[in-house]
Amino acid sequence: MRLSHSLIPTLKETPAEAQIASHRLMLRAGLVRQTSAGIYAWLPLGYRVLRKIERIVREEQDAAGAQECLMPTIQPAELWRESGRYDDYGKEMLRITDRHSRELLYGPTNEEMITDLMRQSVKSYRELPQILYHIQWKFRDEVRPRFGVMRGREFLMKDAYSFDLDYAGAVVSYRKMMLAYMRTFQRMGLKAIPMEAESGPIGGDLSHEFIILAPTGESQVYFDAAFEEIDYLSSGAGGFSHESADDLERFFTTMTTHYAATDDKHDPAAWEKVAPTRRREGRGIEVGHIFYFGTKYSKSMGFAVATADGRAVHPEMGSYGIGVSRLVGAVIEASHDEAGIIWPDSIAPFRAAILNLKRGDAACDRISEQLYGALGREALYDDREERAGVKFADADLMGHPWQVVVGPRGAANGTVELKRRAGGERQEVSVESALARLA
Repeated sequence: MRLSHSLIPTLKETPAEAQIASHRLMLRAGLVRQTSAGIYAWLPLGYRVLRKIERIVREEQDAAGAQECLMPTIQPAELWRESGRYDDYGKEMLRITDRHSRELLYGPTNEEMITDLMRQSVKSYRELPQILYHIQWKFRDEVRPRFGVMRGREFLMKDAYSFDLDYAGAVVSYRKMMLAYMRTFQRMGLKAIPMEAESGPIGGDLSHEFIILAPTGESQVYFDAAFEEIDYLSSGAGGFSHESADDLERFFTTMTTHYAATDDKHDPAAWEKVAPTRRREGRGIEVGHIFYFGTKYSKSMGFAVATADGRAVHPEMGSYGIGVSRLVGAVIEASHDEAGIIWPDSIAPFRAAILNLKRGDAACDRISEQLYGALGREALYDDREERAGVKFADADLMGHPWQVVVGPRGAANGTVELKRRAGGERQEVSVESALARLA
């Protein structure tokens, strides 16, 4: 993409309403613009990041055996009355009446909708287990939306729902999703820590939230350094497979044996048993939550399947959420400096920014065009008639992992400067070497 023809409206000054780093940098780098309180339009640069996060989430859900569907954003109130949640949910739910006086709502979540779809389609134990997911915009009418996309009213979310014949099956589904989550976050360059969360009236130990460290996090967190050392993507010895019950049990044991707790569940006595060299603590941001809730919805909504001996059984259910749009802000909170964003390679809007420092210079133009042609869609070519300082500042602000600096002196010798955004290392290399590094 040529920057001279792009809608990437960077700002030099920080907007007054932006209170945290991610909000400031998303506005300044031209990722989003607010349209009303807690609601944002995603501009091309931000939307590229959103789509890349969405792609990783989708690939890991598919790898775990979940099936993608797409449910409506508008739901009938009758479904929520069946579950008993319509009146209990509170003012966060946006309630709507259509022209025929039918009561509707803008869905904040989809337990009722997916249960209704399953009861229409699944009748036998032979059709279980099932895990379905979708990636969909949702709305919750926060009384005080703030911190940009971190606590907005409209947000993009991946929510998945599992249906199993019995508790043992529900545990397997839960563990599959937990592994999928740890793989997802690692692919995004994040170290996520699974923390035991409140399980509500169901009880048990099957409720976890996933925390990443960031200075502006909502919670104080404490965890064993062992979590930093696990490679969830490994397929070799010691790795974990979704298809192996033994692997899933070993994985879940690993996740629940090492100490990890938010401040509200912190146990000082247990913390003292962790070796001092292995204690880690800081502020954390929640980026995902998984939760087993048994037959809460299948029973209240009359969804049952016939077993082999003819009995009717209500399937055991779980839900699994990842804040896709929230992740954009969370990553920035965890990875930025005074100059701007520092994107992990896997979700950066562009892999490299090409900075032509002297438009009109034959060698600079030729090499810049050569680089742009070779790198294609993964390069942002700064071909503007701007000073070098402006181009450097905007490239740092936008946070692309690499910058390829094409100046007249180097271009005359067939070389460019390659800068790594994280760490700031620079080296002068040939054009061919730069392309080989960025391929």
